[in-house]
Formats: sequence, C-alpha cells, structure tokens
Amino acid sequence: MIHEKAIVDKKAKISDSVVIGPYSIVGPYVEIKEGSEIQSHVILQGNTIIGKNTRIFPFASIGTSPQDLKYSGEHTKLEIGNNNIIREHVTINIGTQGGGGITKIGNDNLIMIGAHIAHDCKVGNNTVIANCAAIAGHAEIADDVIIGGNCGIQQFTRIGKMAMIGGMTAVSRDVIPYGLSFGNRNYLEGINLVGLRRKKVSNKEILSLSEAYKEIFKTKALHENLTKLNEELKNNSYVMEIIDFINHDKKRPICTPLIK
Repeated sequence: MIHEKAIVDKKAKISDSVVIGPYSIVGPYVEIKEGSEIQSHVILQGNTIIGKNTRIFPFASIGTSPQDLKYSGEHTKLEIGNNNIIREHVTINIGTQGGGGITKIGNDNLIMIGAHIAHDCKVGNNTVIANCAAIAGHAEIADDVIIGGNCGIQQFTRIGKMAMIGGMTAVSRDVIPYGLSFGNRNYLEGINLVGLRRKKVSNKEILSLSEAYKEIFKTKALHENLTKLNEELKNNSYVMEIIDFINHDKKRPICTPLIK
C-alpha cells in the first residue's frame, strides 16, 4: 500500500506487498522487494535495492550521493538485503566508481538511530550498529559484529567476524575476528567471550582461541608470532580465521592490546 501523500516515481520498482508511508519520496532507480515497510518522511534515492521484509523508519535518507569530492554523478549502487531494521535518521550512501561502485548491506541487521554508513562500505549479516555510529568509506564490517553508540570507524578499516566495538571508540586500526576493542584510539581488550558463548561456541574452542590470542599478541611482531603458533592451535577454525584476517592485508595496521 502506497499512501496518497507519498511521492513515488513511476519508474521505481515496488512490490505489491510493500507499504510506503506519507511524505516519503522514492526515486526512479529504486527497487523495493516484498514485505518491506517504508514509514513516513523517508527518502530513497539512487540506484538502490531494498530487500524483502526490511523496515525503514522516519527521516532515514537512503541511497543518497557519496560525501566524496571525487564523485561526479556516476550511476553507482546501494544494495540492502532482507530483514533489516533501519531506524530514524540513518544515512546510507551509494558507492563510488573508484571504490568498486557499490555499497552493500547484508541481511538481519539492526542499524540504530542516526547511524551513518558511507560509500563503498560492506556490512555483513546479523550486525548491530548502535546510535550515531559513523562508518567512513570503504570500511568492511563482517557478520555478527556489534558497534557501540557514537563510534567512529575510519575509512578502509576492517572489523572481523563477531568483534565488538565499545561505545564512543575511535577505530583507526583493523579489529581481528572475535576481538573486543575500546578506546579513544582503539585497542584490544581481549576476546569477545560473551558473543562466542551466545553463539554456543564450545568451551574447548574458546580456551584454544584465548590461548592463541595471548601468543599472537605477546609482542608487537604479530607476523613473527603467527609463525610460532603450535599446530594444535592452528587446527581451531576460529584461530585460523584470525590468522587469515591478519595475513590478508599486511599493509593495514592491526588493533593490539595496550602495553601495561
């Protein structure tokens, strides 16, 4: 159902089961799939796809142009998956030609009030991005990540699977999978034990992961420390995910524990 006071371009592709509230504006290149609800005063622009059963709350601005001075109107994309909740005043930009041309949001995410996701970001599934968190361009957020309120994520930063970023943290270094990160400039506080237990990871695997964490971060020479890990720890798939994450991009700084 499209409210009579909504403005929906005739070229937009809107499924019959979509609800669009009053005073919302939907541009010509927008596609909204079955079961989604666009509440009042929402702006949907750009070459944007909204997946199934996604709810977008008032005053969100989705698919708008990148905040990038190099952008000159290219027909780039935003793809948002299924079963997402996008709360009030959220802003999500389309991609840029130089950054791959697409911003992509997965499924089952909760993006809370006032959060910003910039151009060319990749956000996985089952994440929580809390109030007023700002994610700069080209960042990669893996599955099951929690980003606390008022966080700032620097451009090109990677945050690994099931990591948790404490509120008001300034993230300028990559965060390993399962890491727990805080600080005015982010540091590691340990492994995200609460998240692992919620996912019903076995105690044996958590203990191995904790032991590997200590060995990997015992000195600043991370890559050297990785070569010294025993084979038993490397048989743990969670440990291997951290190893692969660190080795994937050796130019990126990795978030480490504070020296005490």
